[in-house]
Amino acid sequence: MELKSHMSDEFVRPLLEWYQINKRILPWRDQQNAYYTWVSEIMLQQTRVEAVKPYFIRFITELPDVRALADCPEEKLMKLWEGLGYYNRVRNMQEAARTVVAEYNGKLPESYEALLSLKGIGSYTAGAIASIAYGIPVPAVDGNVLRVLSRIRESREDIMKQSVRKNMEQMLLEIMPSDCPGDLNQALMELGAVVCVPNGQPKCTECPVQKLCMAQLHGTTEEIPVKAPKKARRIEDRTVLVIQDGERTAIQKRPSRGLLAGLYELPNIKGCLTQEEALEKVKDMDLEPLFIRELEPAKHIFSHIEWRMTGYLIRVSSLEPITNKKLIFADKKQSEMQYAIPSAFGAYVKYMKEEVK
Repeated sequence: MELKSHMSDEFVRPLLEWYQINKRILPWRDQQNAYYTWVSEIMLQQTRVEAVKPYFIRFITELPDVRALADCPEEKLMKLWEGLGYYNRVRNMQEAARTVVAEYNGKLPESYEALLSLKGIGSYTAGAIASIAYGIPVPAVDGNVLRVLSRIRESREDIMKQSVRKNMEQMLLEIMPSDCPGDLNQALMELGAVVCVPNGQPKCTECPVQKLCMAQLHGTTEEIPVKAPKKARRIEDRTVLVIQDGERTAIQKRPSRGLLAGLYELPNIKGCLTQEEALEKVKDMDLEPLFIRELEPAKHIFSHIEWRMTGYLIRVSSLEPITNKKLIFADKKQSEMQYAIPSAFGAYVKYMKEEVK
C-alpha cells in the first residue's frame, strides 16, 4: 500500500496533533535555530537522546554558534565530544563550519542543496535543518522514520538500501505540509522513538495512525522493518597498560589517521599479553616497573571491530626522565580537563583518577 493513498486528513493531521500533545521537551527543540538543529542531529547519530542532552548543553555553552565551532582548537573540540564516540562526526562539523564562515558569512544556508554540499551533512541532516529551522518542505528520513513507514506500508524492502530510502523520501515529499514541514518530520521521528519502537513490542494502542498501519493489522510489526544482516565484526585482542608513578598516568596520542584518529589513549598493544610480557613492554618504554596488577577484562564494540581487552595496572619508579617522546604524563586534573580519551578505554580510565599505593 502506498503512503500517498492515505493523504493528509488520514495521516498527516492526526500525526501532527499527536506530536503537539506528546512531544518530549528537548533543549534543541522549538528553538528555530539552525545551528542547534545541526549540532543535535549530528550528536544523535548513533547516540540515545538522553545521553545527548548534557553533551548538547555543554557544547553550545562553549561553542554557541558556527563561528565559535569553526575557530575551536582541536583538543578542546575533542574534549567537548569525549564520550560521544564516532569522532569524525565532530571533525566533519568543524570543516563544514569553516566553509559556512567562508562562504555564507557564518550562517547555515537556507537551501537544502547548499546544506547537502557541506562536509558530513547527508540527506537526512540537510532535510532536518531545512525543514525544522527554515520551514522548507523537504523530508528528513532517519532510522525511526524508515521503521514507521515500513510498518505502515507493511513493506519488506531492505531499509539499508539507498533506493528504498529515496522512495520513502519521495512519498513524504508528496504529502509534506508547506506550513509546518519540520513538525511532520519531527512527529515521525518522535513516533518511531517512543511508540513504534525498534526493540520490543511497539505500543500500537498509543499510535495516532494505528488504523492505517498494515503491519499492525496483519500482526507483522515484529518482522518489519527488514534489514540485510551486517557483516560480522572482526575480533581483536588488545592489552591496555595503566602505567603510573603514584600521581600521574602515561598516555599517548593516536595517529592522525585511522581508528580514533588524533585522540589520546592509554598505551596498548595488540594481542593478549601475560604479566611477564606486559612488564617487558614497559621496560622497552625505558621505564622501571615496581609491581603489576591484573585488571578486569573489558570489551568495546566499534562498527566493524570488537576489542577484547586485558588490562594491567603497573607502578613504575618514575615517569621521567625517559627517552620515549611519545608518552605524555598526565595527572588527574589534566586527564579530566585537557585530554580527550575515547570511551573504548573507559573501563581503565577510572584508574587514572586513583593514586597507586
